This record gives sequence, C-alpha cells and structure tokens, in this order.
Amino acid sequence: MNVSSTTPTWIWQQPDWPDVHWRESVIQPRLHQAWRTLGILLGRVGALPGGDDPAVTLDTLLQNIITSSAIEGERLNAASVRSSLARRLGVEGEAVAVSPRSEGLAEMMMDAIGSPDTALTRERLFQWHRWLFPDAEASLVKLRVGQWRGEEPMQVVSGRLDKPRVHFEAPPRGMLEDEMAAFLAWFEASRHDPALDPLLRAGIAHFWFVTLHPFEDGNGRLARAIADRALAQADRQSIRLYTMSAAILAGRQDYYRVLETSQRGSTDLTDWLAWFLDILLQTLADALAGIDRTLAKTRFWQRFADAGLLPEQIKVLNRLLDGGERGFEGGISAAQYQKVAKVSKATATRHLSDLLAKGCLEKLPGGGRSTRYRLADPGPLPAAPD
Repeated sequence: MNVSSTTPTWIWQQPDWPDVHWRESVIQPRLHQAWRTLGILLGRVGALPGGDDPAVTLDTLLQNIITSSAIEGERLNAASVRSSLARRLGVEGEAVAVSPRSEGLAEMMMDAIGSPDTALTRERLFQWHRWLFPDAEASLVKLRVGQWRGEEPMQVVSGRLDKPRVHFEAPPRGMLEDEMAAFLAWFEASRHDPALDPLLRAGIAHFWFVTLHPFEDGNGRLARAIADRALAQADRQSIRLYTMSAAILAGRQDYYRVLETSQRGSTDLTDWLAWFLDILLQTLADALAGIDRTLAKTRFWQRFADAGLLPEQIKVLNRLLDGGERGFEGGISAAQYQKVAKVSKATATRHLSDLLAKGCLEKLPGGGRSTRYRLADPGPLPAAPD
C-alpha cells in the first residue's frame, strides 16, 4: 500500500487528523440518556445494603478483565484473577493459587481504574504492557514487551496471500513517537476541557489509541483500559458498578466492524461514538437490572427470614431470585424443583405446597404436570428505624 497516496485511505492520513468531530444531533440525545441512566444507577446502589462493599468492585473488575481478554479470544482462570483482585481490594476468603498472568492483569486494572488521578504517561503504558504479558520472555513467540512496536508494517489482513484484504493499517513506526506524544498530551489536557463531555472523551481515547496501535500485541485491551480510566476520571463512584467489556464481547462483530469502517472514513467519528454510547447504555441497563435483582432479593429475604424454610427451599428460592439463564424466569415446575433441590418427587411436592402456604411462591396459570410456580412479590422494604 502506498501510504503517501494523495487520496487518504486511513483516518490518520487525513489532513485534519487528529481533530475529530461528530454530529451533535446524533450524539447529544445518547449523551443525555447516558448521564441520566448513570444518575439512576447511583441512586439505586445507594439503596443497597453494604453499597460500598469492596466485593461489589471486585465483581465488576473481575468481569472487566475476563471479558476484555475474551474479546481477544483468550480464556483466563477466573478464580486466579479473582484472588489477585481480592488481595488488592482487601476482600477476604478468596485465597487460591495465583499466576503471574492474573497478578499482572489485576495490577493493570487497579492502576487504570483505582488510581485515575495519576498521569497517563509513556512509562505507565509500558508498565501496563509488561503486566499484560508477564511471561513473554519464556514464550516461543518473541514479543517486544514494554516498548513500542518495531519497524514492520502494523496491518490487520485477511484473505488469500495473492489477494489479501487489509482491514486496517496503523501509522508507520517513524510517525509513532510523535503520534503517541500528541495522544498522551491530549489525554491529560482534555480531562480539564469543559467543552468536551467526559463520556465522549472516553470513546475518543479508545478509538485514538486503537488507531495508533503502538504495541505489537495487546492494543485492544489497553485501549479498553484507557477508556475505563477516562470513565473513572469522569465518575469514580459509578465505574465500580459496570464494565463495558461484557457488552462489547456480546457485540464483538459490530465492535470490529464499526472500528474498521471508522478507520477508513473522514475524521467524523459520529458512527463510532454513537456505537460507543449505545454500548455504554446497554452496559448501564444491565447493571441496573442486576441491582434491581439484588434489591428484590433483599426485600424477599427480609420478609421471609423467619419463615422457617428448609435449606433445599432456600436453595431453590435463591435460584429463582438470581434470575437470568439459571433463574427459571418462566417459573419452576415440581420436576425442576426435584432436580435442583436433589429431593424425591414426593418431597418436592410437599416443599412447594409449603412455600405456597407461606406466601413465598404463587402458581402460574395451568395445572397438572405443567403447573409452574413463580416468586411472590415481597412488597417494599421495611422502613428503617428512626
């Protein structure tokens, strides 16, 4: 490819790069909705018992690390990563064997989100990269760790050798030092720019870093960590409640598609920023749903704490309360109760009748073998004592 072509192929070849822009009519409604949803999220978490529990942050950071790696096709040992995070957050009871990989990922995430007031520098990025690849020296595939990529062209290519399709090409190595210096200077200065919305800043930072692709490997994970850092700088209180990587993983093909099309366009980033904000909104909606389930669970057990329930009944009720794929959202049958509780058919029937009598469950329409049961509405939480 001729990088010096008079017709720019890539966004970084545009004469006005990196002065990106977007269509306000598309972006502003999404921004308004995102900030509104963030406010609702913080209000809901304030109603949670133990809302400042570091275990909440632990669960969010763990999901962030696991899903960000899964976007790149890597499966991590979740127990090891969880233990590495728990030790740093002071959460007890999570001690299992850890690996250099899990330790490095925990260090990187804690530094990215846990210390957002420190400057994002060249040296900090190099340290993140070393944490991302702690075993690189022992690997058969040699990787430049803790330094910018080499002189080879940085391309993403698919197709036949004689007819390759170049999906993306980063700026050549000779431009990289100046490009990264400009990015890092912008990242620090833009934090205090009242004209730039902090959520848009996170989306721009993600895109800009991926465009430069400064390392041989790990650029996607580092770009998402930088976006997380920007979000933590925008609102440190809420970033511990959600992670965008899970929603990006669910829409991974769209993620790569919008990145590629935006790389080939002008410096109008409307499509990318709209996608970024849509993913953020989906993330916040998922976090709200999780908090609502927790609040419903709290109300339920406050009402039925003294109902004299058996361990098997409590186990099944918790499955129903957790919802999702394992929560029997369409109700639970006697046969399913028998399987989950590991009891006989007669015992399952007796347990369900008891839960009906105590008001924990209610019958769904239908009868006979198809009878299904769902949770009863526990009502509002009891008023707090004065």
